[in-house]
Amino acid sequence: MTLTIAELARALDARFWGDGSLAVRGAAEAGLADEGQISLATAPAYAEKLAPGSMAIIAEDMDPEALGLSAAILVRRPRVAMASLTRAFDQGPDFPPGIHPTAVIDPSAEIGEGASIGPFVVIGARVRLGAGAKIGSHVSIGRDTVIGDQALFHPGVRVAHEVVIGDRVILHPGVSIGADGFSFVTPEKSGVEQIRETLGERGDIREQHWTRIHSLGGVEIGDDVEIGANSTIDRGTMRATRIGRGTKIDNLVQVGHNCVVGEDTMLCGLVGIAGSTRIGNRVVLGGQVGVSDNIFVGDDVIAGGATKIFTNAPAGRVLLGSPAVKMETHVEAQKNIRRLPRLYAQVAELRETVKKLMEKRSDEES
Repeated sequence: MTLTIAELARALDARFWGDGSLAVRGAAEAGLADEGQISLATAPAYAEKLAPGSMAIIAEDMDPEALGLSAAILVRRPRVAMASLTRAFDQGPDFPPGIHPTAVIDPSAEIGEGASIGPFVVIGARVRLGAGAKIGSHVSIGRDTVIGDQALFHPGVRVAHEVVIGDRVILHPGVSIGADGFSFVTPEKSGVEQIRETLGERGDIREQHWTRIHSLGGVEIGDDVEIGANSTIDRGTMRATRIGRGTKIDNLVQVGHNCVVGEDTMLCGLVGIAGSTRIGNRVVLGGQVGVSDNIFVGDDVIAGGATKIFTNAPAGRVLLGSPAVKMETHVEAQKNIRRLPRLYAQVAELRETVKKLMEKRSDEES
């Protein structure tokens, strides 16, 4: 794909400086651009790396002439510009039109107009696949599943039966949607149930065996959701596990059975959410955050990396640590921990002083 500087500026909703007719064939990091590539250099540290006569996307308050550029696009918000720039030049994976001859499709399935179905795909009974959907190789889709328009499933995706997926949903390689929830029960109260009630005390310990609770619910995924490689979303027990519109899920994320995740929420890599938990709208959970079962995390909560949330989190709270506390509380606690060696030394000095005073007093009294 080739765009002129002027065309690219219009795509980025920005103004350009210099020669608007210059051709742009791709993008590169500052200092690494070849001929025809444009660099993103919206901070001084990156702008210093630009070669004279090159093309760049820079911040509005920068001077392209002083940087020696041949052409520049001046943007207000660099991160948004990066999103638009990468979208403009991303050709995406190769999905040939039509249905590959090795695909196995149940006669009762409905395939939307313009869909692309790759090699060795298996589509079950009564599946409905939306218009323009792209299904990569080795994808399997279980019976009675409904998938919206313009869906993009990368190779190796697994979608179980009775799943509902909205429009423009992207599933990356290895995603598994609709596996059974991790639900088991013992004939009498298990050790886990006992200690939850008593906070550590246990009664008689006896031999017991786990009995599976079957998962009758499905999974419902809203429009414009994206789910990263090897992430898993379990089906509900009696009702569907739900992922709200516009939510973005990173690689290696686990969402347990019966969970409800709100709209425009972001779950970063290695997040684990236990069953029957509610996550609000616009929540951000950093990498390796863990959320206990049967609690809620309110709207607009932000949890830093490796935070462990064991209790309900009110809306708008910023959390850090294990167990999760307000970020400012965690930061202060860490400061105090760093002060402990000095405090120990001071206490030891005080003890020694008190000891000497006591010995002196004892000598005087004797």
